[in-house]
Amino acid sequence: MSSEDIVVKVSNLSKCYQIYDKPNDRLKASIYPRLQKLIRRQPGQYFREFWALRDVSFEVHKGETLGIVGNNGSGKSTLLQIICGTLNPTDGNIEAKGRVAALLELGSGFNPEFTGRENVYMNAALWGLSKSEIDDRFDDIVSFADIGSFIEQPVKTYSSGMFVRLAFAVIAHVDADILVIDEALAVGDAVFTQKCMRFIRGFQQQGTLLFVSHDISAVQNLCKSGIWLKDGRIEKYGNAKSICEAYIQYTNQQIYGDEVQLTALTSGSAKEEGRPQEAPVDGEEPQAINYGAVASVYNNIQLSNGWKTGRADLLNVSLSSLTPGPEGVFEGGERVRMTVRARANVALKNPILGFLVRDRLGQDLFGENTLSFTKQVPISIESGRMFEGIFEFRLPMLPNGQYVAMASVADGDLYNNIQHHWLHDALIINVSSSKVRFGLMGIPFERIEMGVIDDR
Repeated sequence: MSSEDIVVKVSNLSKCYQIYDKPNDRLKASIYPRLQKLIRRQPGQYFREFWALRDVSFEVHKGETLGIVGNNGSGKSTLLQIICGTLNPTDGNIEAKGRVAALLELGSGFNPEFTGRENVYMNAALWGLSKSEIDDRFDDIVSFADIGSFIEQPVKTYSSGMFVRLAFAVIAHVDADILVIDEALAVGDAVFTQKCMRFIRGFQQQGTLLFVSHDISAVQNLCKSGIWLKDGRIEKYGNAKSICEAYIQYTNQQIYGDEVQLTALTSGSAKEEGRPQEAPVDGEEPQAINYGAVASVYNNIQLSNGWKTGRADLLNVSLSSLTPGPEGVFEGGERVRMTVRARANVALKNPILGFLVRDRLGQDLFGENTLSFTKQVPISIESGRMFEGIFEFRLPMLPNGQYVAMASVADGDLYNNIQHHWLHDALIINVSSSKVRFGLMGIPFERIEMGVIDDR
């Protein structure tokens, strides 16, 4: 892409806050340095510095969706506020081309004493709409928000969900070129969230989106590229899938402690971009999939990345058919067996094996673990012993594309367990043709017909 396609350019951006330990320190800081200068003394410092952002640089191209992840306090919200122009940086520059609309912290841009109607007019005007434009769009905004008669009530009486509904409804109708969303979808019911997602997907067709969320699946689902912020700095910048996987590994290390060792990504462009590649067998041509087949499966456990404590190792993950047919080829609807095999390196009191199938966007499709079926009669495993979990089910039909089966071995119960080994893409499912017409997955229908009912 050319430089003309760059709509957001962040260059060496830094933001420093002055932290005062006591209220009177703020008063001292406003008076004492001036007096000290008059008597030619070195001015004292009555605050400590906190750098919310430090030397952050990146570019966002027109039509791109950028996901931003990081722990609380990593600088995500500060960065978005600077991009939106509601906060000034300490150092560095920010350039944004076009109209920027944002949904930041809950209730931002709203006057709690104003009614919903009054806040719509005020907020939309802040985004650059004229009164006549707001008049023309007001009914659509109210319909999108769907808060009924509360539109005439002060927003201080609103629930958090109603706040988000109205705020999102406004930014959905201001014809923004750049849309910034900070955890907006974390509040609200499922129906409204789906409405927002439909709007976002439509906006992605012509606009540029900056998306912040702790929902990693949503980031992988929506975003092409990603940034991981850590302590105000960019820890990693690149493909959204690889960014999210690296961040998940880091957060699990924080949860489980220093004993968790993060496995390094295999060198090579495919792994760096988070896309596993099938390795052909030496001396053999890749076998063609049967014409009527839907999916082929291959083991990727040697190239998979994840994390481990060293207390247990995943050895193998396989999917086999319980229905007669070509080995390793699946159509959907047949009975299959998913097997997850592991070895205990220390004694495990309550071992748990599980798997989860995700699509290329990181959306969870289906999965299971052994906990629900072994918690009544726990099975302990001695050090050095191998064990396996067997899951038998009817395989759904999958749309065309690539899917991964994640696998894990843990020890503990529902509320207190430690993941000892987790692999992101232990099994790869390649779908070469599809019978799925609607939805993320399909099922084999046994009967579909339509007839006339004579109820006269």
